[in-house]
Amino acid sequence: MSPSPISMPPSSLVADDTTGDSVLQPFFVLHKALPQKCERKAAGSTRTRRKIDLPPSSPKSPEKSDAVASSVGPNDTNYERLRLEAFNMTWSKIDTTIKEILTRVHRSLFAEVHQWALESFLALKSGEPRNAFEIQSPYPLLDDVICKQIPTAMILTKNAEFVDDMLTFQELGEHLKSKGCHIANLSAMDFCAKDGIAGCLRSLLRQLVMDAPDLADMSVLSSWYCEPENYDHPVIIVIDDMERCCGAILADFIRLLSEWVMKLPVIFIMGVATTDTAKKLLPSDALQHLQSSKFTLGSPLERMNALVEAVLVKPSFGFNIGHNVAVFMRNYFLGHDGTITSFVRALKLACVKHFSMEPLSFLGIDILDENQVFLHGKCDALPDSLLKYAFNLPSSKRGKDCTNSRDDLEEGLSDLRKLLKAWSSVILCLYEVGKHNKIQLLDIFCEATDPTLSSLDPSNHKLERSFNGQNLAEGRLDFKGGLISQLIHTVRELPLSSLIKLLDLWSIHTEELCEVHGEVRELQSVVKSSNNGNNLKERQIDCHRMSMSLCAGRTSLSVNGKAAALLDYMVRKFLMPIECLCFHEIICFRNVDILQSALIGNPRRNIQIDLMKSTTYMKCSCCCSTENVLSPTMHDTSVMYNLAQEHGDLISLQDWYHSFKSTVLSTNKLKCPLQHSPMSKKVKSSPSESEASIQARFCRAVIELQIAGLIRMPSKKRPDFVQRVAFGL
Repeated sequence: MSPSPISMPPSSLVADDTTGDSVLQPFFVLHKALPQKCERKAAGSTRTRRKIDLPPSSPKSPEKSDAVASSVGPNDTNYERLRLEAFNMTWSKIDTTIKEILTRVHRSLFAEVHQWALESFLALKSGEPRNAFEIQSPYPLLDDVICKQIPTAMILTKNAEFVDDMLTFQELGEHLKSKGCHIANLSAMDFCAKDGIAGCLRSLLRQLVMDAPDLADMSVLSSWYCEPENYDHPVIIVIDDMERCCGAILADFIRLLSEWVMKLPVIFIMGVATTDTAKKLLPSDALQHLQSSKFTLGSPLERMNALVEAVLVKPSFGFNIGHNVAVFMRNYFLGHDGTITSFVRALKLACVKHFSMEPLSFLGIDILDENQVFLHGKCDALPDSLLKYAFNLPSSKRGKDCTNSRDDLEEGLSDLRKLLKAWSSVILCLYEVGKHNKIQLLDIFCEATDPTLSSLDPSNHKLERSFNGQNLAEGRLDFKGGLISQLIHTVRELPLSSLIKLLDLWSIHTEELCEVHGEVRELQSVVKSSNNGNNLKERQIDCHRMSMSLCAGRTSLSVNGKAAALLDYMVRKFLMPIECLCFHEIICFRNVDILQSALIGNPRRNIQIDLMKSTTYMKCSCCCSTENVLSPTMHDTSVMYNLAQEHGDLISLQDWYHSFKSTVLSTNKLKCPLQHSPMSKKVKSSPSESEASIQARFCRAVIELQIAGLIRMPSKKRPDFVQRVAFGL
């Protein structure tokens, strides 16, 4: 039942406050209003109460924020502004990078579709030449009575969510438009049964013909195409999701355009989930007018790999996520049918939560900057409270002894930058190996961020993994490390040609990792110098030519074994999980519970908690001291919901109203004068407040509870009762 307008009860019911209790009729309060509008409100009878929006945080967050505030110091609005600016700058860079990455993934497809469109256009124009009269005539041209087929590109989306493909088809249209094609993007809304074929024709004309009349006339489009500036360019119609279109309307549209294809070279680009989509949606007579060619979009996993590499693996933004958050986001991505949009949404929420909760998060944007001038200035300007907070972080206590000065903080952040770059290089080297086994980068990232796979020595910050170089060289590999151990083992089994390409890629990824880059180049030279031999894999390489400690106790290794030992060395020395780095809290978001609550959440439960503990958010002087006692200065809806806890499944309106009235009119329960409360002047119920005013407040609170989904309005059988529909927390 939708909420009814609030109506004032008849004047006879509220004329005397002393008799109002006995004559109260809920029908006039909660049910449909009278058809006549109130001509005038009684002077001073009611005063509009200003609605105060509650903070969006959960009840637990104020306690946590208070704890942080007490440890950091007084709330400085200047640093809040810095965190907000840092978030806007960081997310702007991430969002721009994501768009560029997704465009780059489909760049080869766009070029392929463009080449196909040009060839199809030339094929349509290759017929016998027409005279000017035939071209400008307002009717279609026929060739041997049988119309030509319309070239159609069926782009397979591999069952990816439609929301991910919208941007892809828009970018495809922009790419083709930049190449000189006429582009019209039609959506499923243009092919609805309500508007018929006229709807899609009008949308087509609006996008192609300037100042087009609101008519569904193909002759207008034909005349426009015959103009010199429009001629000799293909007209491409992009339909992003064929399955969502009305099949009958789309079939009529195809039949109509097929009659004009000799005069108006139209080309279709349609997004389909499977190859059978067109057969299921269109009748056979419409299908025979389409000359289909198949193209395939990159899979969601391919797009995800590119996104993870650019945003999470490469340290470019001063923000990252911990292991538990990464695992949750991976499961969230897979649970939503592999939608990039769902993953990006979760990533943005994590970024929002990080910059809103971490007091020093504004330092993240300068940590990865090679020029440390800005970072030095911010560290020098930190107040003592924030400096103390930084050195009280759990990760900073694992570090070496220091004087807890601003110089020590700056040095620690600089070391964090160097370690992150080395960590990124090793993950990319692992991913190049994982491509041979079709292992996804997100899976490697989740394992590489797992702090349980490492043991940190706080004295020297060296990471020791559960890999053994001696066993690796002998072919005895311990798979205790999971994916990473399997990847190291894979290197031993690669063919020579694949190993050469792998080393070339490692050389690129380790350019800034000098200690490893030299070893990679030396191994490359050994492989290339012996490339002419057929038994290269069996050849032995002197271990003493390379300076790695992994070769201790061994005199020689095969080429593949040497490459595997090199990868093992990189993993053990440089693949330190983010959560094991000093000061990682400044850039790393780890609270998966908060992210899960924000993404999935339990809105009805949160509403109930907010109403039960509204004083936690209001923080007025008269309500905070009376935590378990209802105060007349509390929000009406909060008072009503607290009173509803005294009832069972059904709530009597009479009893509920009288309890509410006694609460809002009471003043002796307050432990402090009302004039000290910031809300007292707005909500204090004076002794002269009329019955009509209290009933209006009661009615408004009931309707708000109904809109929140906590109660059900009275039925015809029980007009004096409302029903609770939410119980417990």
